[in-house]
Amino acid sequence: MTERYQQERRERRRLHNTLVELRGNIRVHCRLRPVLPFDDEFRGPGSQNSPVSGAVAHAVDDETILVECSRPGHPLINKTYTFERVYGPAESQRAVFEDVCPLLTSFLDGYNVCIMAYGQTGSGKSFTMLGPRPERDPALPSGPHGHLGIIPRAAGEVFRLIAENPSWRLEVDVSVVEVYNNDIFDLLAKDGCAVVSRAKRQVLTTTEGKKEVSGLTRESVHSAVELMTLVAAALRLRAKQATAVHADSSRSHLVITVTLTAAASSRSTADRQSDQSPPAELRGPTPQRPAPGRRPGATRTVSSVSPRTRGLGQGSQGPGGQVLSKLQLVDLAGSECAGVSGVTGSALRETSLINRSLAALADVLGALSEGRGHIPYRNSTLTHFLQDALGGDAKLQVIVCVSPCQKHVAETLQSLGFGARARQVERGCPAPRKPR
Repeated sequence: MTERYQQERRERRRLHNTLVELRGNIRVHCRLRPVLPFDDEFRGPGSQNSPVSGAVAHAVDDETILVECSRPGHPLINKTYTFERVYGPAESQRAVFEDVCPLLTSFLDGYNVCIMAYGQTGSGKSFTMLGPRPERDPALPSGPHGHLGIIPRAAGEVFRLIAENPSWRLEVDVSVVEVYNNDIFDLLAKDGCAVVSRAKRQVLTTTEGKKEVSGLTRESVHSAVELMTLVAAALRLRAKQATAVHADSSRSHLVITVTLTAAASSRSTADRQSDQSPPAELRGPTPQRPAPGRRPGATRTVSSVSPRTRGLGQGSQGPGGQVLSKLQLVDLAGSECAGVSGVTGSALRETSLINRSLAALADVLGALSEGRGHIPYRNSTLTHFLQDALGGDAKLQVIVCVSPCQKHVAETLQSLGFGARARQVERGCPAPRKPR
């Protein structure tokens, strides 16, 4: 019976990942946010008498978005873009998550996965990935409201899937970094007094040719609640700045990495069968209560260059039959026009470096789509850090977020052009995996 179960499990995993690969290892979705109150509240210089909230971008159907491009003295031109999925302003957070949820099964099967939100400032990237203000009120998967973003929903789904397979001993670690002004900062690092210190780190290349962050803090978590509590604490350190476009604009790229280590349990078959969870409990594991005086999630901290973490970039087989895979959840800083956002001083430098890093990301995808011999990953810390996800065997999901408003039409067209270029990237299928 046990052998038959394992054979069917391997066959299910093979069929699932064949389906995911047929859809493309890089998929691009587009989300059009609704017109919001701040579209009228924040206006650039000289826009007091001009309409700013009129919608010029429209979701034609679930695969097509149309943008009305008009200039004084010129005829109206409609531009259309096609993606694997287009979400209109009325579509829910749940609808977005349901389309990326199959990638989490691939993650549990040992494949690397990267889910990334791209778009202009104020286009809804952080809302899509995190939900409303998670740093102030952590968006825990157990919450009753329906505005949870991809990250808290993914945390809940990962631990739900783990609970469905109690015959496997699984370890989950999380790290949180931000790429700010082309430098990497560890948002979970602590100083000698155990106080979070936002330490600066460097990207290194391992002996296997993969990219790791030196000295990166990785904390073990045992539930989705623990994971999101750590994320909420890290978000309070993320660089933010009010601009004329967005009152709470993120000034850095946020990368949350969830690392999975799976090893076959040494318990007997009878023991494994005795703790099979009943159906009602498969909706998610009960959050573990931390020991007195211990912060949730602070089980342990390891360096990213320790022997245990080497080779994560390929979701490879580790010592003793372990399978290591990595899930990266990326909330990119928004592209913006300095003349529209009204930033000056240090904020202007932030804008310049954000735009440069996003341009470098576009250049990398352009080089991949054209099949060039040299891919310029090192032109930016962001692309250097995400090299394994962009050009490796990770399953990459890009969600392009755009505003419907006339005043943002230039940035909307730029974002849609980025998405169209990303769709052209073709990569080989991941290397065959040894069954667990």
